[in-house]
Amino acid sequence: MELESRDTGKPVSLARAVDIPRAVSNFRFFAGAVRHQETGCHPMDGAINYTLRKPLGVAALITPWNLPLYLLSWKVAPALAMGNTIVAKPSEVTPLTASVLAEIIHELGLPEGVFNLVHGRGADAGDALVSHDDVSLVSFTGGTATGSLVAAAAAPSFKKLSLELGGKNPTIVFADCDLDATVAGVVRASFANQGQVCLCGERLLVERPILEEFTRRFGQAVTSLNVGDPADPATTFGSLTSLAHRDKVASYVDLARQDGGTVLCGGQVPSLPSPLDKGAFYEPTVICDLPSSSRTAREEIFGPVVTVHPFESDGEAVRLANEVEYGLCASIWTADLARAHRVSAALDTGMVWVNTWLLRDLRVPFGGSKKSGVGREGGRHSLEFFSESRNVCIKL
Repeated sequence: MELESRDTGKPVSLARAVDIPRAVSNFRFFAGAVRHQETGCHPMDGAINYTLRKPLGVAALITPWNLPLYLLSWKVAPALAMGNTIVAKPSEVTPLTASVLAEIIHELGLPEGVFNLVHGRGADAGDALVSHDDVSLVSFTGGTATGSLVAAAAAPSFKKLSLELGGKNPTIVFADCDLDATVAGVVRASFANQGQVCLCGERLLVERPILEEFTRRFGQAVTSLNVGDPADPATTFGSLTSLAHRDKVASYVDLARQDGGTVLCGGQVPSLPSPLDKGAFYEPTVICDLPSSSRTAREEIFGPVVTVHPFESDGEAVRLANEVEYGLCASIWTADLARAHRVSAALDTGMVWVNTWLLRDLRVPFGGSKKSGVGREGGRHSLEFFSESRNVCIKL
């Protein structure tokens, strides 16, 4: 827990409550799921067909810096369960817990060469791994621009690809929502892990009748987040993972101001005592009055910045939600479940939560549409990705 917090800047309380338990759950889940696969048997006149699922060989697993152990275990567990060997490359920004996982796997007695860990920059180690002829499949989680480079490098050898990429996810709040529960839920959906989760909602769409009250209460709740030392159990909002990333986040806030946006709260580096003042801290930020055409409202920031946009009707909410080039996930907050079904069906996203966010069942598919990725992982989808089917036909 302490290593994950030190490496990423996230509160140690978050690592304890989420990252480490989820890594354990990933291994336990796929250890069970692999025993319950259904392949299929198809009798016919004079013959019988059945299907085997076979490992593909060497799996390249490339993971990002925001959830290092959480996402590495999400890939390692099903890849091993299906019998593949692994070469894993964690982000060079957050390498520590990947090394600890490698040590644990070695101590458990996994045969030498089954799990391999490579550290290095993406442009060097990552590119060499993806383009290597002996690698059969690539599972990559990261930014959309890097994902396109991964796809291009893998294409000449026709590697199997799973790309979990960026998002600019809409949070849609209708006037009939439970206001107290929605404010609390949307704060979490916007600023969990300092907004450095691909599933965080960066665009907050609020139905006009409650716009003023919701925005006021939301801003108050955001301001009450405890920004401080990640090692302090009382901290609820830690540091961004790097100074370079903080500069990127700040540049989008500056751009929003230039485009006419009003910073409701945040929008600056907090004043913290030494040595915290040398960290990559940035206040959780809410921006109003920003045109939806602004780059700040359309491009993935991957940080603690949320823009607020009003809507008048279900149709306008769907239009605003779908007008960006990403389609990873969305959350809908309403008491009308018929509306929730209609809007969910109309959204161009891979996942939708209703009156909650990031409530995960590891059996269901995970992935996005448009520039948010290619393929699905989770449950049987992961087991199928990390294997290939083989038909056997026997004449009787």
